[in-house]
Amino acid sequence: MKQDVIDFLTFKLINTDKITFTVYQLILLVIALFFTGIVLKFLRKVMTRKLPLEDKNKFISIFQFAKYVIYVLVVVFTLQSSGVNMNVFLTASAALFVGVGFALQTFFQDIISGILMILDQSLHVGDIIEVDGKVGEVREIKLRTTRMVTRNDRVMVIPNHIFMTDPLFNWTQNTTTNREQVSVGVAYGSDVELVKSILEECVKGVEGVVATETITVLFEEFGDSSLNFSVYFYVANGMKSPKIQSDIRFKIDAAFRRNKISIPFPQRDVHIFNK
Repeated sequence: MKQDVIDFLTFKLINTDKITFTVYQLILLVIALFFTGIVLKFLRKVMTRKLPLEDKNKFISIFQFAKYVIYVLVVVFTLQSSGVNMNVFLTASAALFVGVGFALQTFFQDIISGILMILDQSLHVGDIIEVDGKVGEVREIKLRTTRMVTRNDRVMVIPNHIFMTDPLFNWTQNTTTNREQVSVGVAYGSDVELVKSILEECVKGVEGVVATETITVLFEEFGDSSLNFSVYFYVANGMKSPKIQSDIRFKIDAAFRRNKISIPFPQRDVHIFNK
């Protein structure tokens, strides 16, 4: 009986000069794949347990791709460790693997970056971000790329690895509102308290400005030709900041005209000496 089992396990399903594959090795492979599937299922549950539903669905689709890669690696290592000479396959495909590896280097960087973005929750659909000097709203986070719409309504496709290598400003990471400012200079001799009051009033009531947040006016500096002020305020939607800032500037210009406050332009004195 024992010899029959041994004979069965050592029965050669494939028997060539370079490759030998037995029933025993087939059973080992099936067991390895079975336990790998259990471990992967457990890891998927642990890693998606605290993710929002939308991010969970995205991660599962990415995980499916990673699962197949892991299965291939398990097959290779199991067969190699059980005595199958995998060098025959690896040597024959070494040049192909090198070429494919170089071609897919950036591709896998994007995929891994996408997985990390989902896991650490650093970016969400609807976030307003600044990348390479361009501001836009995130509309879609995919396996390899992220799509955002800029303020001039253009779609910008960003490879995910950019978020891991370049600085990223997430304007809505901490809160849904954004702090903005409008700067202006007034002539020397102007009533600075009146200027402060006018700037505060010009911000109040503008559509898009968060009324419950504090409006702050700062006397920034004594400039070469002007006293420089900035008024800081919060907007509900950072994508509309340019329009809101424009409306405030219109109001400031009109209020300064009514109150006889001038906005100076740079002046230079030129002295000509005759020799």
